[in-house]
Amino acid sequence: GRESLSESSHVLFPCEAVVPECLNSGVARRLSTCWEMLVYLGVMLLFCVLYWWYRDSKQITAVSDKHVYITGCDTGFGHLLAQHLDKQGFQVLAACFTEQGAQELKDKTSSRLQTFRLDVTNSESIGKAAEFVKSQVKDKGLWGLVNNAGISQPVGPSDWLTIDDYKVLLDVNLIGLIEVTLSMIPLIKRARGRIVNMASIYGRISMFGGSYCISKFGVEAFNDSLRRDLRCFGVKVACIEPGYFKTHISNPDVINEGLIKLWGRLPQDVQEDYGDDYLDKFCPRAKALVEQLAEPNLMKVVRRIHHALTSVHPRSRYAVGVDAKLLWIPLSYMPTAFTDFLLSRQSVKPAKAVC
Repeated sequence: GRESLSESSHVLFPCEAVVPECLNSGVARRLSTCWEMLVYLGVMLLFCVLYWWYRDSKQITAVSDKHVYITGCDTGFGHLLAQHLDKQGFQVLAACFTEQGAQELKDKTSSRLQTFRLDVTNSESIGKAAEFVKSQVKDKGLWGLVNNAGISQPVGPSDWLTIDDYKVLLDVNLIGLIEVTLSMIPLIKRARGRIVNMASIYGRISMFGGSYCISKFGVEAFNDSLRRDLRCFGVKVACIEPGYFKTHISNPDVINEGLIKLWGRLPQDVQEDYGDDYLDKFCPRAKALVEQLAEPNLMKVVRRIHHALTSVHPRSRYAVGVDAKLLWIPLSYMPTAFTDFLLSRQSVKPAKAVC
């Protein structure tokens, strides 16, 4: 019996020894397959990045016969963009709200650049500007329209504002932008040109009350529908989404002055809801946030607009600024409850807040 047991043990032992070898071989094959898949995916990803870079870098070269119509050229991005495109050789048609702004721009540019007055809230002014542009571009059509004109005031808590406060800002930032665009579409279709709309990162996430964020959300929506509607005519439409930059719109002193003005006209009961020291707490915090985030290099935005006007394949959206890419856009994709919690931690609570 012992001999039989010994013999059976000798018979079974080799089979048992084969099992680990089979397992090791299976694991090795799986690891090899996973490694091959990772290499394949890496190569494909590298190819996609290189193709995107090549496609994104292709630009038109002949610009001397191309007209670009820019609104809001008195200061800020529009003022700097007009100078930049003039140096690049474009035929720049710069619309300014004030005579002073127009003269300052003329003093810094060549005789090729032309300025004219424009009030984007006035249909007659928009019509006159359209006739002037038409007389300049003639049969060639308009290569580029940059809707840059905009204002940021008044902004503040929603219950500080009237319907007229909302209308003032919407008339400039949204309705005026749409009306200027509609007046130029026939000329842009003729040239198979570009439309570049100045939105904001606050067209992705609403940070404060008033119609500034509302207007930028509206610009984003108009931009999307316009891009799809005009694509079949060879027209490219792009949207610029800057974060905080050091311009007149984001000047903390201007913002605080606007808040003080709104506070002065509030009914007594609303002031009591917020407390007499509300502005004393809010204004320094708002100023610190702007000074911390605002970038001084406005050319970052100008270069993105230039790319939208000259790239063979312009992007649909250009988020510009470190805060836009690393803070506001990621935050806009977060769950609403998380975003509300995070933003409320940075706000000043009214005196009679209940939560």
